Amino acid sequence: MIPFNVPCYIGKEDTAIKDAIAGKKLSGNGPYGKKCMQWMEENMGVKKVMLTPSCTAALEITALLTEAGEGDEVIMPSYTFVSTANAFALRGANIVFADVEPRTMNVDPEQIAAAITEKTKVIVVVHYAGVSCDMDRIMELAEKHNLWVVEDAAQGLMSFYKGRALGTIGHMGTISFHETKNYVCGEGGALYINDPSLVERAEMIQEKGTDRSQFIRGEVDKYSWRDIGSSYLLSELNAAYLSVQLEHAKEINDNRLGTWQMYKEGLADLADAGKIELPYIPEDRAFNGHIFFIKTRNIEVRSQLIRHLKQLGIMTATHYVPLHSSVAGKACGVFSGEDRYTTIESERLIRLPLYYGISKGDVAYVIQSIQQFYAQ
Repeated sequence: MIPFNVPCYIGKEDTAIKDAIAGKKLSGNGPYGKKCMQWMEENMGVKKVMLTPSCTAALEITALLTEAGEGDEVIMPSYTFVSTANAFALRGANIVFADVEPRTMNVDPEQIAAAITEKTKVIVVVHYAGVSCDMDRIMELAEKHNLWVVEDAAQGLMSFYKGRALGTIGHMGTISFHETKNYVCGEGGALYINDPSLVERAEMIQEKGTDRSQFIRGEVDKYSWRDIGSSYLLSELNAAYLSVQLEHAKEINDNRLGTWQMYKEGLADLADAGKIELPYIPEDRAFNGHIFFIKTRNIEVRSQLIRHLKQLGIMTATHYVPLHSSVAGKACGVFSGEDRYTTIESERLIRLPLYYGISKGDVAYVIQSIQQFYAQ
């Protein structure tokens, strides 16, 4: 069986974890945590990075920092993971779902523009498959209407928009290190803070609403409860694992891009024949090979292809069920305008096996098996 995903493992993570244990500092913001944050600040050009237990936790911090709440509207795509919406629904904000661009599956800036009202407070963009949204247009809208922009770049580490790392363009960005991502530590995430005025409060929110971070730096002589917050620190054991992955970020990135390109070249004939659609990468965006998907003619063909590949020992995956069609999505939000692409395009999409170290032989077998399906 060719699995859909295998968590990335370089081979040195065990040593780092043992070293962290020997160092007797296992809670957050230890030496390995600081090493990871420094790597992202230096290599991604981030003003301030905070490691979190998950990308979900990082999104929850952004909701607190923007103070989105009762009566406020938060615009985002419906084609995303539940955490994007949950973070703001938990604060009582109303979610406004906007349609996507069919070629990238990213939120359409013009649909964002149409959804903005006097109640809008935040725009949350999701960089699907590590391919950037049109950030120039989105930031233009945000500046015009005085709105916060949060980048859900869960899939976007090592991806860029016009030379800028994803997550560094809006006021805040979030990254995931879940085992399904390119760089992993089991469960983990990061918050990028691009507006320096947010840093002090973000540190308090991360430390259960206290000024403990200032106390550790010697800026106050004792720490106390100053704000609302929660326990949003990443364990040093997770950070140790992650540090090895970041040290090998280029190697991992190159490996995944090689697999992505092999799929693209191997399936080009089917795309040229109009039987499938391949991913589209705009020229001004550098991406990280997070997902290789194809689109079939319709949901029926997709189901048939999934069954065919499973019978041949190949595990594939669909992706998000649009949030506006879910029970919680209907309770917490509304779809703005016409659902022209979100649902129908999501029903055509199938993700192929792609992970660090997948063999060329396995990729060739997947390609051959898809070609066999369409030759029937």
